Amino acid sequence: MEAIKQAFADNLAFIQGRFAPVATRNDYYLALAYTVRDHLMANWIKTAQTYYQKESRTVCYLSAEFLLGPHLGNNLINMDIYENVKKAIEELGLNFEELIDHEQEPGLGNGGLGRLAACFMDSLATLKIPTIGYGIRYEFGIFNQEIRNGWQVESTDKWLLYGNPWEIPRPEISFDVKLGGYTVHDMDVNGRYRVRWIPDRVVRGVAYDTPIVGYKSNTANLLRLFRAEACESFDFQAFNVGDYYGAVQEKVACENLTKVLYPNDEPLVGRQLRLHQQYFFVSCALQDMIRIFLQKEEKSLDKFHKKYAVQLNDTHPSIGIAELMRLLVDEYAMDWDQAWEITQNTFAYTNHTLLPEALEKWPISLFKSVLPRHLEIIYEINRRFLQQVEAKFPGNGEKISQLSH
Repeated sequence: MEAIKQAFADNLAFIQGRFAPVATRNDYYLALAYTVRDHLMANWIKTAQTYYQKESRTVCYLSAEFLLGPHLGNNLINMDIYENVKKAIEELGLNFEELIDHEQEPGLGNGGLGRLAACFMDSLATLKIPTIGYGIRYEFGIFNQEIRNGWQVESTDKWLLYGNPWEIPRPEISFDVKLGGYTVHDMDVNGRYRVRWIPDRVVRGVAYDTPIVGYKSNTANLLRLFRAEACESFDFQAFNVGDYYGAVQEKVACENLTKVLYPNDEPLVGRQLRLHQQYFFVSCALQDMIRIFLQKEEKSLDKFHKKYAVQLNDTHPSIGIAELMRLLVDEYAMDWDQAWEITQNTFAYTNHTLLPEALEKWPISLFKSVLPRHLEIIYEINRRFLQQVEAKFPGNGEKISQLSH
């Protein structure tokens, strides 16, 4: 109890730079959150060390949404320290329930899909299953609802306005994500057929880590969310000639990619942004998996599927299949057949509904303009699949037409 009080006082002073008479409710909340996080970090580090030493096969859960709910109360319950912390805070003369209620809920989901993803992460940690969750760190989550003059009005969900004590920025873990452009087909220096993707734009994805602790399990798994940044955020040449908006145009354009959960996809630009978002976090996730895999002195990706089981949460991350093929074939010079075998043994898929409005579909023209190389890969997957159909149902054109996608 005294240790909790001391840790709380230390965090108020040394992290918030406040003392009691001038501290705000937000200062007290952050001091409490960092106190709880300190306890959580010990579990997280121990869990990560265990996974690293045992070279555990890891579930990678890819989801466009994670509706986590407030962290503070959930972590106190899962670590079984709720009553002790509550008593310590109240003995300091503070209203514990007010501090619990003060937390801004991270609205990184729209409803059932995002809540399901959060529950899966909790369950996997409780069951001590090695897991990394991958998604997007939206700057603005699901909108807030207000009633004004009898009408519902949507306002911005500024969940990051006063800081997020539960995340750890990882600027050293970042990946370049290509968008648009065209492909070049040629031979490499070894005389092997290769395809190069020449993009119109490159966006950088930067990782932010959040520990997800299991219920009374002492296991804390990793949720890694990516924020979009420009590779070069300030154009000095544009600034020096007086083009002040142009100097930051690339920064604004890139950061827009992870600004809002689910942009309005009725206009074409909204649909394009949504496709950008989905490809962005999937590419970052797969590049991160490869980075981790190659840390242990691995020389090739031949056993990638033995290290990872990648679960796709609905259709939003389904571009991951084509992206892993692109990475293996184009970036790591793997033969198609071997890459396809690895890909098939890496991915699994959760389908939540058959309603057509819930299934992601893209016009060919839009898809090609954003992901030209992936369209080629999808066509090639389909062509090879239809060869198998033809071998099984020779001369049955109707069957081939039905099964072609």
